[in-house]
Amino acid sequence: MNGYAKEKCAMAEQIPLPNAEVLAEEPLRAVVSPGLNSRSSLRAAMGAFEVYMQQRGFAENTIEAFLSDLNILAQFVGAGTAIGAIATHDLNRFTEWLVHGRGVPCKPKSLARRVTTLKVFFGWLAEAGVLPYDPAAPVVHKPAMTPLPTILSDAEVERVLGVTQALRHAEKPDARPHLLVTLLLHTGIKKGECMNIVMNHLDFSDPTQPVLWIRYASPRRRHKERKLRLPVWWPAVLAEYRAQYQPQEALFPCTARNLEYVLADVARRAALGHALSFEMLRWTCAVRDYRAGMPADKLRQKLGISKVTWREVGIKIARLAGPAL
Repeated sequence: MNGYAKEKCAMAEQIPLPNAEVLAEEPLRAVVSPGLNSRSSLRAAMGAFEVYMQQRGFAENTIEAFLSDLNILAQFVGAGTAIGAIATHDLNRFTEWLVHGRGVPCKPKSLARRVTTLKVFFGWLAEAGVLPYDPAAPVVHKPAMTPLPTILSDAEVERVLGVTQALRHAEKPDARPHLLVTLLLHTGIKKGECMNIVMNHLDFSDPTQPVLWIRYASPRRRHKERKLRLPVWWPAVLAEYRAQYQPQEALFPCTARNLEYVLADVARRAALGHALSFEMLRWTCAVRDYRAGMPADKLRQKLGISKVTWREVGIKIARLAGPAL
């Protein structure tokens, strides 16, 4: 292997692979023929695939990770190999080689995501009519089950809310901690979604059903948009927060790190003995909704995750919601 190839393979180990399950589930709509045919080389197909991903608005780190995975495939089958000559048994041998023959550790989660890369790439070629069928479709995709996340117990939730309420009604009132914690605890939104909220995403036209709309600018993420109900008392907390901080457009006109400091301070005051994060509050929300009897598909939609991702997430939520051993 030449120096350039070694460098690319090293990069593949260092790049944080994206969670590509949502991409694999999305329909490859409006596919334009990339000017390839079944006799085109893998190298040429990778170049066209890069252009396609850029045109579709894939995130830069996703593009880099997908291409790094395909560079490893090119190392295995040969970059000059015709894409029409790559069959399912070749891809199965490739996944075996990743685990047992490459000489570089391949964790189960990395393997699962690299299989997803194959499915997205060859699925695109088949959808574009370059290949008569998708050789990656039969490749077994075994999602790696990661450890259970940490959630707040009911007692810890009460301690956290006690702290945020105390800050809200202190001599120098600060409603932001209570606004943030209750928003996350009742909606289960992600950190990025929280930071993207602007004032017109909040609809209080019906006082009995205040609503938060989760919006995405990227057309590729529009399927994640959703309408979430807020507690009837939450607009009053928002009014206090607005009077204190006077946000103009963004709900939180600060950095995500700043809000992480807010959560860290709440955790310290509540004597949790562990961190308090966006992710922990998201999982806590999901488990509380599950215990309250929310139907599985409604909970999946509330969290804004795909059916593929739900296979693992749903199992984890059920385990977290079960009685302690």
